[in-house]
Amino acid sequence: MSATRARFLLTRALAGVASPRSPMAIARPLATKARSATPALAGTKLDPSESFMTGTNATVLEEMYERYREDPNSVHSSWTTFFHNLEIGVAPGDAVELIRVNRNKLDTVPAGMTPGKDLFQISQDTIQLMSMIRAYRHRGHLVADLDPLGMRRKILSSGGIDPFKIHRESDPKHYNFTEADMDREFVVYGELPGPPVRRLKDIVALLRKAYCGKIGAEYRHMLSRDEKFWIGNILENENERPFSTEEKKEILRDLAEGELFETFLARKHNTAKRFGLEGGESLIPGLQAMIDHGSQLGVENVVLGMSHRGRLNVLGNVAQKPLEQIFHEFVPREDPFADSYLGSGDVKYHLGTSTTRKMRSGNTVHFSLLANPSHLEAVDPVVVGKTRAKQFFTEDFNREKTMALMLHGDASFAGQGVVAETLELSDLRDYTTGGTIHIVVNNQIGFTTDPKEARSSPYPTDVAKTVGMPIFHVNGDCPESVVKVCKIAMDYRQRFQKDVVVDLFCYRRHGHNELDQPMFTQPHMYKLIKAHDTPMNIYGKQLISEGVITDAEFKDLTASINKSLHEKFDIGKTWKPSEKDWLSSHWKGMKSEADHSRLQTTGVELKKLRQVGMKHCEVPEGFKLHSILRKQFADRKKSLEMGEGILWATAEALAFGSLLLDGFAVRLSGQDCERGTFSQRHAVLHHQDEEGIFVPLNNLNMGEQAHFQVCNSNLSEMAVLGFEMGYSLESPQSLVMWEAQFGDFANGAQVIIDTFLAAGERKWRRQSGLTLLLPHGYEGQGPEHSSARLERYLQMCDDDPDVMPDMDPHKSKQIQDCNWQVVNCSTPANYFHVLRRQVAREFRKPLIVMTPKSLLRDHVCKSSLSEFGEGAMFRRVIPDESTGMVTPEKVKRLVFCSGKVYYDILKERSLRNVEDVAIARVEQISPFPFDLVQAEAAKYPNAEVVWRQEESKNMGAWAYVQPRFATALRDLENGHERGQLTYIGRQPSASPATGSIRTHQQEQVALNEETFTY
Repeated sequence: MSATRARFLLTRALAGVASPRSPMAIARPLATKARSATPALAGTKLDPSESFMTGTNATVLEEMYERYREDPNSVHSSWTTFFHNLEIGVAPGDAVELIRVNRNKLDTVPAGMTPGKDLFQISQDTIQLMSMIRAYRHRGHLVADLDPLGMRRKILSSGGIDPFKIHRESDPKHYNFTEADMDREFVVYGELPGPPVRRLKDIVALLRKAYCGKIGAEYRHMLSRDEKFWIGNILENENERPFSTEEKKEILRDLAEGELFETFLARKHNTAKRFGLEGGESLIPGLQAMIDHGSQLGVENVVLGMSHRGRLNVLGNVAQKPLEQIFHEFVPREDPFADSYLGSGDVKYHLGTSTTRKMRSGNTVHFSLLANPSHLEAVDPVVVGKTRAKQFFTEDFNREKTMALMLHGDASFAGQGVVAETLELSDLRDYTTGGTIHIVVNNQIGFTTDPKEARSSPYPTDVAKTVGMPIFHVNGDCPESVVKVCKIAMDYRQRFQKDVVVDLFCYRRHGHNELDQPMFTQPHMYKLIKAHDTPMNIYGKQLISEGVITDAEFKDLTASINKSLHEKFDIGKTWKPSEKDWLSSHWKGMKSEADHSRLQTTGVELKKLRQVGMKHCEVPEGFKLHSILRKQFADRKKSLEMGEGILWATAEALAFGSLLLDGFAVRLSGQDCERGTFSQRHAVLHHQDEEGIFVPLNNLNMGEQAHFQVCNSNLSEMAVLGFEMGYSLESPQSLVMWEAQFGDFANGAQVIIDTFLAAGERKWRRQSGLTLLLPHGYEGQGPEHSSARLERYLQMCDDDPDVMPDMDPHKSKQIQDCNWQVVNCSTPANYFHVLRRQVAREFRKPLIVMTPKSLLRDHVCKSSLSEFGEGAMFRRVIPDESTGMVTPEKVKRLVFCSGKVYYDILKERSLRNVEDVAIARVEQISPFPFDLVQAEAAKYPNAEVVWRQEESKNMGAWAYVQPRFATALRDLENGHERGQLTYIGRQPSASPATGSIRTHQQEQVALNEETFTY
């Protein structure tokens, strides 16, 4: 029936005219609340069966009908039924009655539903029908037409799934329906959208179209009934608007731009690796449609992470990095950034970019594509961390304007554990970003590894089921289906604020890269690929056959794109870079290593510090604090009042609080970091009698302050550290920290440390001030709870041990020229200053801090408040300031050390009443304090210079400091001899520490004896 005829019946209903097909007066199925909804109907879903009334406002009902015509899902399902029945010719009164079936009166079932069937058979058949519907929804994806190469049946079989059995489950005969049953009618109200009564053949057709076509959906594993209902309604909607002629042309253009870009590069640089997208080109129209649609739903920023495959294509055609710049970077004889910024750079398919472009809708979207190493999925947590930070700094607390988009490979998504770790962050309070869209570019092969050898599940995306994400599989040779699921994914993300996965089934036309020979290992697959037409040609022929375009128009399109590529290639020959082409953004006031940054003091006015400290110890009236904490905070207050005995946790709180008042946000993340592993921090207080928490540092009440975030993470190192790495990249106006529960737990995040933190600025020109807090110290707690693996961080320092840099404090750029800082503070005050120094500078460098364990409450490891005051700053080396020592000329041994071991030596020296052994603490190990070490050694001209450490000889700082001491001392009198540093520490070992407390104590005694035997 036409819309005009439906409106006529609607008018008759409103006029009160009796239906010619019903003796009753026309019911007026408009809920009373509809009157109050006029004229604002948007978002309203009224049920016509809720109440019947006369005098209905015609405008309201007509507006409701117009909404139904545009989108049946926008009105209540009972309205959908009502309007649908009108359109198929049911009288208005009966249209309502059909949805008000009294299920206790099945003895009067219409004849069309029961030919030759009794009530038992009807019930049995209905159960079978429900089983069939359930099978399609749960398992229809297994027989969907997803694989462009037709190899999927073999893959499923190797995974223990019998495709023939699945096909049988989708056959009505499997449920005892015969051909004669196809015209029978069944009540499906509430189970399927649309008419409440349907013929069996129409039901089967709907299910096959929804679940067994070019799209396969997995969503029935989800816990949310609303989300499942929403997805089912979209997939099973028979009134879906088809793509318009203009939309099809847009898809073809996007597809052609993606494919011809790869073809052009292959011709111009046939010996260069580019990890092209050939075989998966439908990704480009999918992304274009997804982001354009997202821009209409409020998305303004997209933070994008992806591995190699298709990266250049996405950079050029989606993020719209200038193609002339991409072409220029292929010139092997030139380094485009050699003169603009220091650093080693990286290969072109690792590079990131930051661009802003206008979408087809007219809306503007900013893209941040993160640089990524060859550890393919390592970028995942970095992406979500940067997304969260951007949301924080733009106050996008609804998480609708900034979103994360990740592109994965099938083998890496299934195989790399960081994927699962990152997915687990998706719905955690302090780590959620309001949903990430994941697109798996499913090549159906790893490097040379078949799927059956790469995973233990039918799909690479099965890992996403662990956190209940919907998964849409789609055939990459059908770009219209790709566009459809990409837009559904965006709708889902914006509506439900959760992660969603699109699995793009495609293939890899070349080997692992363009120079690889895939026929060595996959001859059958690559014979199929060689004979297979490209997505652009397949879709072009489809549109020609549909009459959407002509063959001449198709040729003109490809010629036009090729012409544009040639023009930009010529421009690329003379393209010149600028700093902004490389850096994601210019941080206001931040300097590169090429510009000298002045030395900054980090002390704070003592009155202000006392106020911060006191506020940190206050709780609201009526808030019941644990009795042990009451004593702890009372002791903190007392130390602040006296100005003496400031402990580590108090110093940390003073650093955080003073930074918050200075306008710097502070974020601390890690396992159990709210309380602190060693029960020292207590940044979040818990009411002892009721549910409730209090965060003192967010309630300083001393004027304007920035926000403090302290976040207990899940039991992950790699994903959480990666998250904080990404967070630190967004803005320099914050102190971002990750704390390991024990220092060596950072082992689990080594890829992030190696590739992003230690080398990120050198490779990608990205500054980061991320700070790692790594508990470190030998207290007889065994090999896994002793060492933070200091040696690993020092080994990655890039300063030259044989060159003493200019150490003039007014000219030195030593720290700016190094990749990061490694410190092992021995006093709370120095810890305070090194934290404040992180954001006081005019540049950012990562900071690795070896933090203490036993010293957190040690009575000797305390600072006076005066050490925090104005004019004070971080002390890279702390000289021996003890009284009662012999004159410097008479000192026989100068012991350099770092961190907790200082207190072991100091205690032993006191017990032995030794006066001729001086102890100097190297607080900043890297960059090495050549000047202060040299000055301290010069102070004791006759002393033997010794290095004492807790760690084994093959660990700790020894290998790093030994050659640097030689460089620092070589210009002194007898410098060559004094530069032969004496080692005192544990002997080489494969294990970081002993697990026996008795053995540990014996080792300590031996080390102390060696230190004072000279």
